[in-house]
Amino acid sequence: MNVLRIYPSSVNIKAIDQVADELLGGGLAVYPTDTRYAIGCSALSKQATEKLCRLKQLDPARNTLSIICGDISQASRYARIDNEAYALLRRYTPGPYTFILDAAPTLPKVFKGRRKVGLRIPDNPIVRELAIALDGPILTTSLKVPDVEQGDSVSAHIVEPLAEGLGVDVMIDGGSIVDHDSTVVDITDTDNPVIVRQGVAPFPR
Repeated sequence: MNVLRIYPSSVNIKAIDQVADELLGGGLAVYPTDTRYAIGCSALSKQATEKLCRLKQLDPARNTLSIICGDISQASRYARIDNEAYALLRRYTPGPYTFILDAAPTLPKVFKGRRKVGLRIPDNPIVRELAIALDGPILTTSLKVPDVEQGDSVSAHIVEPLAEGLGVDVMIDGGSIVDHDSTVVDITDTDNPVIVRQGVAPFPR
């Protein structure tokens, strides 16, 4: 497994491009977000999405799958974002939220039959730049570290052996992250947003 150190305060685009190349080739990556380290792949790669779903025991027919996008413009290619949803995304992202939206028909085959998709635009420039370099969404799921409580600081050195054991191709060492859940909000009906999971950030605020 290749490990690349990238500082969120000064993102090395050359290193980001290396990770994007791995994902474009069907690889799996571990990367930092604004809530915890996560594992993911190119959502446009059928082989990689199937591998990730097997690895994390995700059933696309039952679980709402989540994607990371670099910005709202990129997100609008894969989720239905009306004016009201756009206003919410402008207010709350980048940030530690997962917004459930109606899926767009442009989502790849693994999402077919699913009417909703979870959207993350994290407050971490590393993973946002990765999605932009990939020119597509990252299928993402949290990498929970055993015996870590909410609010604990998790270093990349703790995460690295977990990533190695999962057969990940590349890992971004983005330093230590305070472990939290994102707040999940269903905004498919923007007049009546529903908090599915209360995480680290309040909604509304």
